[in-house]
Amino acid sequence: MIATRNAFALLISLTLAACGDSSTMSTISAPSQSGDRPYTPAQIDRTCDLATFPSALWTQCEAQNFAKVGEGPREQAANPDFLTTWQAQSQANFLEWTMRAAADPSWLGLPSGNTPQTPLCTTWGLQCAGDPFRYPDAPGPNGASFYSGEAEVIPFVIYDDGCARISGRVWAPKGSKSGDQLPNVVIENGSVQAPETLYWWAAQMLVRSGYVVLTFDPRGQGRSDQQTPSFEQGSNANSSVFWTGLVDVIDFFRSTPVMPYPHNATCAGTYPTEVVDFNPFFDRIDRDRLGIAGHSLGAQGVSIVQGYGAEGADPWPGKLDPENPVKVTVAWDGLAGPDGTSDGGAGGNVPLPRPPGTGSTQIGIRTPSMNQAGEYGLTPVPFTQPPDPEAHKHAFAKWRDAGMPVFTITIQGSSHYEWSLLPTFPASSWCPSTASGACAGGWGNPLAQHYTLAWFDRWLKKPGEIGYDDADARLLDDDGEQGREKLSFRYRSARAFPDRSGVMHHCDDIRAGCVPL
Repeated sequence: MIATRNAFALLISLTLAACGDSSTMSTISAPSQSGDRPYTPAQIDRTCDLATFPSALWTQCEAQNFAKVGEGPREQAANPDFLTTWQAQSQANFLEWTMRAAADPSWLGLPSGNTPQTPLCTTWGLQCAGDPFRYPDAPGPNGASFYSGEAEVIPFVIYDDGCARISGRVWAPKGSKSGDQLPNVVIENGSVQAPETLYWWAAQMLVRSGYVVLTFDPRGQGRSDQQTPSFEQGSNANSSVFWTGLVDVIDFFRSTPVMPYPHNATCAGTYPTEVVDFNPFFDRIDRDRLGIAGHSLGAQGVSIVQGYGAEGADPWPGKLDPENPVKVTVAWDGLAGPDGTSDGGAGGNVPLPRPPGTGSTQIGIRTPSMNQAGEYGLTPVPFTQPPDPEAHKHAFAKWRDAGMPVFTITIQGSSHYEWSLLPTFPASSWCPSTASGACAGGWGNPLAQHYTLAWFDRWLKKPGEIGYDDADARLLDDDGEQGREKLSFRYRSARAFPDRSGVMHHCDDIRAGCVPL
């Protein structure tokens, strides 16, 4: 996942040209959706949904919608507090990287392939710092107070199956203890310019909601090795690491003192770097409640990994579990169907690399899965004609037809970077205010948080745990703050899943209005 400076410059010029006045638009009531009974949803402004093409109104709607993709960089540039905090954290990250290399010179040079520029974002500097208010030294609620009062966070290094070193973190709620049996989630990055720092918004959100979490940099990403000792590459040069490497870290996440992580033994002595042989929070996780989330090529990774063991797919390749332990999946831009076609994301609804293995014919459909998609992709440009409104529902249709619970949303006015919070990159608002000492408010990322947490809570929480009782209500709160007003009027969002009482909720166009619970 990477955007060029030229593309960003083009974005800014288009964004400035696109700013318009919505006051001239009239409000058009949403039509009723046919179903078991007539239903008229609460009115939202669907003027742009129903605008004919070509027309001046259609063009005005597109200009206003596209302008949202420049909100993020504009608000960052106008906020001295954000810029100062970001610069200081970038420098601190570079110093930390330098100190690691000084303490263990094997992190640089051959055979690791690591340099100050490889992997890209290895220093976690500049844009790769992500949200600068989510670090332990930041003073606000997502900084020092989170790490001291809400979470335990332990860094780790392990070997992957090719003896490349993988850097990551495990996160647990503060005060959790042995025997707590908490639900747990592994988060996988997007590719190239997407270190684990960009996804700490999700880790913090999940820890606050009672989850044990693992974040990591896949091979060829961030603080992990660029390549194996035998020169097998990572990241986009070898996209298979986004599923093989994900299986490796799931093995580590599920390792214990009596069932240690196997690749550390296989690769022992490759480097002088100290590695961690088992998950330090092994005794706090419920082994029957594992979820996975991934962005971009990581969304392809979680799509493949959730399906191991399903009919027509490869068997589970992990070393510690006889069967696939994954119970639920969230794909951020976007979920891949059995033929490898991705709903959104860098692939843009085109076939992506197929899973490796012997005899694999498809990506399996095994778990309840949520797709979240952006409208304008990696290098945003305005639409010049209406896109296919069903284009982000390919995988959705496959899950629905297989009888597996599925949910898909496309965020209005969004880019590929709603989930990877890169300063200056084109995205809707994600840090409009820092008055609290943290980024607060925004457009696309709060919507992503809302649906991600509700989906995991729906399938992983137990009675009595926070988020269990209202998970269905949050997923069905179409007229709430994070509801259908924020959903795309270009691509249809949809759902097909049962609530906890067994009632099926099937809606092919959430923004148009659905029969309520």
